[in-house]
Amino acid sequence: MHAVCVFYKQLTRFRLVVRLGAFFVEKVSSFTNQRHTKLRYKKNLHHYFSIAVLISGLLVPITPGEAKDNELSRKETRQGWRLLFDGKSLDGWITSDQKESARPVESNSINPHRCGAYMMIYEHDVSFFELKVDFRISEPCNSGVFFYTFPLAPREGRDIGYSGMEVAIDSNFTGGYHDTGAIYDLSKPSANVMKSPGQWNHLRLRCNGPLIDVFLNHVHINSIDMRQFTQANRRPDGSNHKFDIKYSEHPQHGYIGLQDHGADVWYKNIKLRQLRRRSH
Repeated sequence: MHAVCVFYKQLTRFRLVVRLGAFFVEKVSSFTNQRHTKLRYKKNLHHYFSIAVLISGLLVPITPGEAKDNELSRKETRQGWRLLFDGKSLDGWITSDQKESARPVESNSINPHRCGAYMMIYEHDVSFFELKVDFRISEPCNSGVFFYTFPLAPREGRDIGYSGMEVAIDSNFTGGYHDTGAIYDLSKPSANVMKSPGQWNHLRLRCNGPLIDVFLNHVHINSIDMRQFTQANRRPDGSNHKFDIKYSEHPQHGYIGLQDHGADVWYKNIKLRQLRRRSH
């Protein structure tokens, strides 16, 4: 779908350039009279056509409505998206220990590695939402985007990871429960659409109450219904997972987190919008 949109935009630009070219040719023709030689006409035609080509080159990198890094486009604003990170400061972000990060903004991104806690969290409790974020990993890398993290006080004998759910981010791909796009240890991704380390990936997470959907690089790769996880340590298909939690009873709200799991990973363009609550 994304490729179709890009093609349509390019086609629209091409049509505009053709129209401009036709306009200039018409102007050349109107100003060309019998006193002009055939050579003079060709020179004028070449001159104006060159202008049209130059304008086309200027148009190509400009996509109306698209935003720069860590900004909202006009379209996103109309659609109800809001920016959670401005690329300059950590306003609105704290560690999962509810302290300031030990690592400042880096390359207009949040890097949770060595932040001083298990993860960086957005300081507001959210529910019924859609999240967009771009991320770039180092090699090797293990991280994740947490959601429905609640409460922030860890259970006795457990880390804060047990309080939430996670979209895994990992430099390896084996088709398993811990690969990029997995809902960690609960559901495998359906495809490997991860880009190479050092390249930016686009993650979209939709949390519509108990219904969770994961999109990576514009491909839908995972979904679960939390209501089906009615037993602790057991997936709906009867296989075992590590969490002693009935996710059918897990809070469907909480904090968004960017995990530090021992490696550099950069997050930017972090955007959220609320979903309309619907009965399921």
